[in-house]
Amino acid sequence: MLIFNDKKFIQANFEDEDELERIVLENYEYLFGPGSFYLPKKLIKTRDGIGTIPDGYAIDLNARRWFIVEVELGRHNVWNHIAPQISKQIIAAQQELSRKLLVEIAVNQYKEDDSIKDIFSDLNILELDVRKVLSEILETTPLIGLPIDAISSDLKDWARTLKNDVKLWTVRKYVEFGDPKNIIYEFPEEHKPVLDTQEEKGIDNIGQDKTSIATYDVSITDLINADCLHVGDKILMSYKPRNGIQRNYDGTIEEDGSISVLGKKFSSLSYAALFGIQDAGSERKTVNGWTSWRTPQGVLLSELREKYLENMKPENR
Repeated sequence: MLIFNDKKFIQANFEDEDELERIVLENYEYLFGPGSFYLPKKLIKTRDGIGTIPDGYAIDLNARRWFIVEVELGRHNVWNHIAPQISKQIIAAQQELSRKLLVEIAVNQYKEDDSIKDIFSDLNILELDVRKVLSEILETTPLIGLPIDAISSDLKDWARTLKNDVKLWTVRKYVEFGDPKNIIYEFPEEHKPVLDTQEEKGIDNIGQDKTSIATYDVSITDLINADCLHVGDKILMSYKPRNGIQRNYDGTIEEDGSISVLGKKFSSLSYAALFGIQDAGSERKTVNGWTSWRTPQGVLLSELREKYLENMKPENR
């Protein structure tokens, strides 16, 4: 249950898969990450011409990867519905014609959507390189992105058997008690999946943790405790909107692990960075704070995080 003043919101079921699919489409960046954009449904075919239509495709320019997206309801049967459907999509997506089709769709979206142009601009990808970058990304093995309202044990077990990396996110719906038309939706913080088989590859067959901790789970407080950062440290960010002027921002690390920017405190680097880039005139809804903020010495916070993760490996403790 969620409480806001005198209102209580209780968890509810999605009316149907279309409702969940619509919410995912409207908020895809909170799942696939800053620097991502979404391609709509499109028929792709296996080598024998069997057609299949995923719920969409997401391209993550930051990480240079792409997803086959299948939005599902937890009440759907894994073995009769989800598994065969996604298996066919994986095979169809491997075909050269499918990849070329998706490149053309992505290029056209770039040409027509200024918000997508902003993402390419933020990553210093020149217009003449757009097709080349997209082609290179879509030549890689796709990940399976599966937003769902409830995750069963069978779904997790099946996902772990796939050659393709799988990310499962839980999206929840809440309605106000007494006024079910007042609806709010819950998305994961920092696009953290419930299951990430790519992260799980650091666990061996007897369950021993080889990577120690997932990237998603590292916080500023962890870096403070590890002496990688200190309370009161300054961090810096510069941002220039595609058609604007560059602005510079200072952040301060607070005792509780939050970041103060422009007189406001934020619980994460990403929210702090987002506040800054929107102040600079951007209409972006998400941003990767770890790759936005630097120390005064020019070290990205993502680099400090990698150093922390390396030190946390069992062999380095």
